[in-house]
Amino acid sequence: MNIHEYQAKAILREFGVPVSKGFPAMSPTEAVEAARKLPGPLYVVKSQIHAGGRGKGKFKELPATAKGGVRLAHSVDEVAAHAREMVGNTLVTVQTGPAGKTVNRLYIEDGSDIARELYLSMLVDRTTGQVAFVVSTEGGMDIEKVAHDTPEKIITFPVDPATGVMAHHGRTAARALGLTGALVGQCVDLVTRLYAAFVSKDMAMLEINPLIVTKTGELKCLDAKVSFDSNALYRHDDIMALRDLTEEDAKEIEASKHDLSYIALDGTIGCMVNGAGLAMATMDIIKLYGEEPANFLDVGGGASKEKVTAAFKIITADPNVKGILVNIFGGIMKCDVIAEGVIAAVKEVGLKVPLVVRLEGTNVELGKKIIRESGLNVIPADDLDDAAQKIVKAVQGKR
Repeated sequence: MNIHEYQAKAILREFGVPVSKGFPAMSPTEAVEAARKLPGPLYVVKSQIHAGGRGKGKFKELPATAKGGVRLAHSVDEVAAHAREMVGNTLVTVQTGPAGKTVNRLYIEDGSDIARELYLSMLVDRTTGQVAFVVSTEGGMDIEKVAHDTPEKIITFPVDPATGVMAHHGRTAARALGLTGALVGQCVDLVTRLYAAFVSKDMAMLEINPLIVTKTGELKCLDAKVSFDSNALYRHDDIMALRDLTEEDAKEIEASKHDLSYIALDGTIGCMVNGAGLAMATMDIIKLYGEEPANFLDVGGGASKEKVTAAFKIITADPNVKGILVNIFGGIMKCDVIAEGVIAAVKEVGLKVPLVVRLEGTNVELGKKIIRESGLNVIPADDLDDAAQKIVKAVQGKR
């Protein structure tokens, strides 16, 4: 689960992490009220969306010459002007895709005098099973580009969970960031506090970009991007309360209600598969034959008829879907249950696009019989390769 920058900074502030003072605003009027609570004379007006690259982003409704989603203001009146341009408009960044995201919230923050911009993030290293720090002197930039062009400028080091974070981790970060003098002690303290926040709140990722050194010689987190381990949210009611449903795909929200693993994509072929590996293979082979998947959807190993029905409804709710491929390898999951769920869903929502079904495994003959006798216009497939070719041909044939 992702949260907004102002929410992330509020959490970090609880752990004593140095962040600028600021207030959220849902309208230009609230933006003015927020600015008046700050000392000024420099303010920062930040669009709050679940995507990076806001500063370089562009608003669809504004001229191409208009400023991006993060702007400096030198007066309260200027804050108001920026807020009026941002709230309710669509911000397009490198991470939102061409559709962009509507800005419904702002963060009005006290300005900072920046001497240096650095990069610091934390994540779970899947290879070692440990929390790892990633630091670089190239803050404020596209870290993916830095990693590609100058990987030697990115330093990664893990923290052994048996010991937890220690002073030498902070010194390692300071050395990698080129910090000296009093800033080394500040870095040790910062690393300690960030680690405590990361572990206590079951974060999956914490990114500070940029981490700045002010002209008065202080470390400060100028931005904060945080995501949480969804499997641990049951023990964090305070984090769940921060969820902004307007930032999430409606289909993904519906899927979460039925405990379905669903991710919306930009393609034309809807997929319903059991097992993450098989789902990935299904998506790959659709691409191989010239089309793009419209989603990743894993119904799991023990899905009920009701769960399958819900999954089918979610797929058909996507207007971009021009064909559907059901690919089930029955182990724990029974093919007849899948068949009954698909038929129930089709009868409820209708079938306006081609549907290819490939069943194999437990109760496969019964599943095929149920579909065959349903009277539905379903295209059967013998294996994955056959299924992919048939659904791609059916979709392309309708164009």
